[in-house]
Amino acid sequence: MLAGRGRMVLILLVSLLTSSLAMVWSYQAKIKCGGAPFLDEGRSAHWPVGDPNAAIPCYSDLMFLWLGRDINNHVFPYINGGITPDGKLFGGVVEYPVLSGMFMWVGAIGAHTDTEFFQHSVALLVPFGLAITVMLALMTRWHVMWWAATPPLVLYAFHNWELPVVATAVGAVAVMAWGSTISPRTGDRRLSVRTAAILAAVLLGVGFCLKLYPGFFVLPLAAYVLTYGTAPGPDGEPPLRRGLDWVGALWVAAAATLTVVAIQLPFMLAGFEGWKAALSFQGKRKADVDTNSIWYWGLRHFTGGQNDTYNTLVGLLSPMLIGVAFATSVYLGWRLYRRDGLYPWIGVSASMLAGFMVFHKVHSPQYTLWILPFFVLLRVRWPVIVAYLAADLALDLTIFRLFGIYTSGSPMKWWVITGVNVGVWVHAVLLVYLIVAFVRAPLREPLASFGRRARPAEPDLVPTPS
Repeated sequence: MLAGRGRMVLILLVSLLTSSLAMVWSYQAKIKCGGAPFLDEGRSAHWPVGDPNAAIPCYSDLMFLWLGRDINNHVFPYINGGITPDGKLFGGVVEYPVLSGMFMWVGAIGAHTDTEFFQHSVALLVPFGLAITVMLALMTRWHVMWWAATPPLVLYAFHNWELPVVATAVGAVAVMAWGSTISPRTGDRRLSVRTAAILAAVLLGVGFCLKLYPGFFVLPLAAYVLTYGTAPGPDGEPPLRRGLDWVGALWVAAAATLTVVAIQLPFMLAGFEGWKAALSFQGKRKADVDTNSIWYWGLRHFTGGQNDTYNTLVGLLSPMLIGVAFATSVYLGWRLYRRDGLYPWIGVSASMLAGFMVFHKVHSPQYTLWILPFFVLLRVRWPVIVAYLAADLALDLTIFRLFGIYTSGSPMKWWVITGVNVGVWVHAVLLVYLIVAFVRAPLREPLASFGRRARPAEPDLVPTPS
């Protein structure tokens, strides 16, 4: 027991130290876009290029968001704003769900420059990065290093407001995992399947109000509860299939829905037009170069550019294919349930995320932080993970240089356009593969063994007197 605890302490110390160093590196790379001298409204004169020879581009959405959304004017978000007919936001509205907007408003308190806003935002984000590390370490032991010691945490920890939403998704898995562990006092689960899932659904509802995607996971979580979600029996035997728990599944859906309503409703009542403007902005958003999706880098070559045909096809194909991908993920999970007696809700959640990322009209590089925890939680083949992360590194080191070339009108560099295309298309191929592979991937240990009971010892066979 003590040896096991000592090993866990070592894993926590190493992973926390590694992730802390990664975030320090991320801060040092991004802060180079800020600093004195400052121009009007607190914009750094170094923005947006910083050191053009730096290995890691200094660009960060955290600094970019300082202007254009009244963050610099400390306007409380959503309440008094709206959107113009040409799609520009005003009056404190930001194009993110309300909790992300609130984080930005809090980060701007006391800030008078984009650099101070960035530094305040970093202070808010760091605890979430560390919390993710701790949760993943407790569930997967050394596999946490896929999170703590790979490039994405350096590249994206302080690029945008991703760490809080990733923390809610990982937190939902952690709640389900902890609830399934066996209490030494009672010899039973610490939490019932329903109770754990309701708590996890609340976290997923919070995540939906940060960046939407955790809300997708409510469906496979409800399916897990619907099928009773019991852990494998002694020696890994399949669980006993029972009837369907429709009441429990409805409780999960209701918990997530009520959480979202409770968070969104105050903003809707206080300033409906401003609240709606954020949704309208996303609805009007086009699949341009800055959305970095397969649509821009593929479809526009067949439509003669970003014309009406292109925009119409993207508007039809993107949601349709996302729906098909979601249905495929849920169906594959149900097939595994019919075979093994256990619905793989974590794998199905990861599969749905992969489908969303590949077919959505926006695929920002920092979305790698969304999918990275699933590489930790699920036994995905390591060459796939390495290929994904290598393509991601190539994309990050070139896409922001591409934006600078387009803006300045400078001659295109072959290695920049090549790096962007390699990153986009390797990601796309792997994400399509992962739609299927995630569902089939077993959980890492010890997460896979949480909730298992040892087979009880059989009594000695003593002959009874006749």
